Amino acid sequence: MPKMKSKSGAKKRFELTGTGKVKRKHAFKSHILTKKSTKRKRNLTYSAIVDKADQANVKIMLNG
Repeated sequence: MPKMKSKSGAKKRFELTGTGKVKRKHAFKSHILTKKSTKRKRNLTYSAIVDKADQANVKIMLNG
């Protein structure tokens, strides 16, 4: 049986940590930035952990 392919979009968007959690970027940081406060934009810069309810689905997409 051939290998399962990962979802290309998921490969670009998610990253596994050493403990097996899934890292993600925040949304709303690409355009229309003038009306957003500096504090809000700065906090969107940092990565976040995918919620526990969604982690299983993301790992299936990553074949991990």
